[in-house]
Amino acid sequence: MSAKRVLVVGDVMLDVVVRPTAPTAPTSDTPAEIRVVRGGSSATLAVTLVQHGHQVTFVGASGDDAASDLFASTLVAAGVTPRLQIATATTGVVVAMVDHDAQRAMFTDRGANRELARAFVLDGLSDFDHVHVSGYLVLDDATRDVARAVLAEAATRGLSTSLDVCSVAPLRQLTPERFLEASVDARWLFANAEEALVLAGESDLDVAVRGLSRHYDEVFVTRGSLGAWLHADGRRHSVAAHAVVARDTTGAGDASAGAYLGSRLGGGSIVAALQAAMDAGARAIRELGAPN
Repeated sequence: MSAKRVLVVGDVMLDVVVRPTAPTAPTSDTPAEIRVVRGGSSATLAVTLVQHGHQVTFVGASGDDAASDLFASTLVAAGVTPRLQIATATTGVVVAMVDHDAQRAMFTDRGANRELARAFVLDGLSDFDHVHVSGYLVLDDATRDVARAVLAEAATRGLSTSLDVCSVAPLRQLTPERFLEASVDARWLFANAEEALVLAGESDLDVAVRGLSRHYDEVFVTRGSLGAWLHADGRRHSVAAHAVVARDTTGAGDASAGAYLGSRLGGGSIVAALQAAMDAGARAIRELGAPN
């Protein structure tokens, strides 16, 4: 495998993951499992890339606080090099409520992430072989121009590029047309099935994936317990998910995307990359909180 130097640009987040273990008592105490962990979908992807042998630098904006210290130290322990812009706002926080089906609803304060500066990200871009940008930067008015500029500059320098959609609600608010315009220089796209349908403006996933393949060289779509689809070179490939009891789906798609990307960047075949993606996703859903 050929190791690549990868730059991941994304959100610095602290995750507070709550999984009630009894029916909610609206005006009283409800027993729950609670974890406070390093969050950020692109950080999970970065960690997975390291596990596939790549040299990864993570760039984002954070506050000067304990949450930022936790985020950075967790990445360092996983082998990722963090390069954080210290902003005036506090580090972003997500409170994720996990239900009995392991699905989650998220309450998000992006905090310092909205202050990420274009110049800070572009500094040293020539040191890398591949650039991955979090879709959260595209979805936020404050950072969309940063995402667009980084992808454009990477393409100009001949670097390979990738992007994940990240979240369907802000995608609807932004509109698919504006997302596609901002991501015109991304060559790989990662999405879940719901995000792919909304981005393509379709109700049939097969039609949606084929439509998105006109914008991106490879379109990787996770389908939960149904596995994943990949459209590349005019063909759709599919892989089945492992039969695993899910505890929390947080970060499963990000781990799958990171494993797929890590395998492909290392010269792996589509078949091998898809299998690596399902292996990573299965590991992720066994634990509460994002995989580290």
